[in-house]
Amino acid sequence: MPKKAKPAGTGKEEGPVPGKQLKMEAAGGPSTLNFSCPRGLFESLISPIKTETFFKEFWEQKPLIIQRDDPALATYYQSLFKLSDLKSLCSRGVYYGRDINVCRCVNGKKKVLNKDGKVHFLQLRKDFDHKRATIQFHQPQRFKDELWKIQEKLECYFGSLVGSNVYMTPAGSQGLPPHYDDVEVFVLQLEGEKHWRLYHPTVPLARQYSVEAEDRIGRPTHEVMLKPGDLLYFPRGTIHQADTPPGLAHSTHVTISTYQNNSWGDFLLDTISGLVMDTAKEDMEFRAGIPRQLLLQVETAAVGTRRLSGFLRKLADRLEGTDVLLSSDMKKDFVMNRLPPYYEGDGAELSTPGGQVPRLDSVVRLQFKDHVILTVGPDQSRSDETQDKMVYVYHSLKNRRELHMMGNEETECHGLRFPLSHVDALKQIWNSSAISVKDLKLTTDEEKESLVLSLWTECLIQVV
Repeated sequence: MPKKAKPAGTGKEEGPVPGKQLKMEAAGGPSTLNFSCPRGLFESLISPIKTETFFKEFWEQKPLIIQRDDPALATYYQSLFKLSDLKSLCSRGVYYGRDINVCRCVNGKKKVLNKDGKVHFLQLRKDFDHKRATIQFHQPQRFKDELWKIQEKLECYFGSLVGSNVYMTPAGSQGLPPHYDDVEVFVLQLEGEKHWRLYHPTVPLARQYSVEAEDRIGRPTHEVMLKPGDLLYFPRGTIHQADTPPGLAHSTHVTISTYQNNSWGDFLLDTISGLVMDTAKEDMEFRAGIPRQLLLQVETAAVGTRRLSGFLRKLADRLEGTDVLLSSDMKKDFVMNRLPPYYEGDGAELSTPGGQVPRLDSVVRLQFKDHVILTVGPDQSRSDETQDKMVYVYHSLKNRRELHMMGNEETECHGLRFPLSHVDALKQIWNSSAISVKDLKLTTDEEKESLVLSLWTECLIQVV
């Protein structure tokens, strides 16, 4: 069981914080991860730290270092990805750039040592052994089932995409220069030991990746040696660098990352565009033209600023006074690009409806709730200006694991659409542990049966 954890302090230390000063006795916890539910998985991932403590004191605020003396957990972490796995993965067909980067930090800069095309294991191992290069494997959850299982649960828990990268670094080497990322990072040490140094962020909660020069970042606020079974968390914007000390075996760690472009600012941009269009349909002031030559002016005239401020107040009043389901491209993007539910075997339960066919006298409940979203939007089958709003049900049951986090244009959107009049009935299904079909808020029995049959065909509900 985990025995030791160390909160990484306030970030106000004068110099590097020795690991032994941060250790605290753990109350105990599971020796491997708990996959019973998304919350259980995250609780076991950061054990013995409680989730309430984590989100109150660390999330988006400061690093957390958890050092464990747990052989069982160390063995489990080592099973997630090993350097020796590369040989079999290369035989399956992986490519430089897309799947693997080979790099080394030279004089504070990242030197990429990639070849062209397909990766051959012998060449990869040669670069690792003789050039002391770091091997970065992109999105290993596409190949490793246990990482798929972990990240799928974490996507349910966070409601955000969760990616990963594996880094394998030989002794006496460093792969990347000091830098910060635009994601929340959880580092799991899998093999060997890795020496980490963390620094004050120059851009807290950064929205983009950036390399920082060594002479600009000052002294480390935290310094730690991670061993198998240990975990390190740090917020986006935290400057960091890591190396494998000389004289030791190689190091392997996986970074699990989330919350990229998932801020209130992103949510505001996503929400306000649909809100403006909806308001403009009802309020002629929003459809009135702007003053002549406004776009030619160097600065926005006072009259323009006043009008914009007035419109924003109107939008705020409209938003506060409604519980109507709002359109959201963020929702759609998330569900389109996330992992499908983890399954063993052929996954028939995700593509073939099972159990009884729902009827008017049936009681039904939603399944795979964490993989389904509701949103509204214009009727995409019409191109005229009188597009009616529709309610869309999108899900990730048929998503392709091999495309996860690869920015692939082949990504498809899976789901159903219904008239806006069906939104209350859909909310009933979403908000109930089980509901009678005949109690759905629809005008006719035919509409009720048709709705549940459509959802059942997509494997989204079951008869209880």
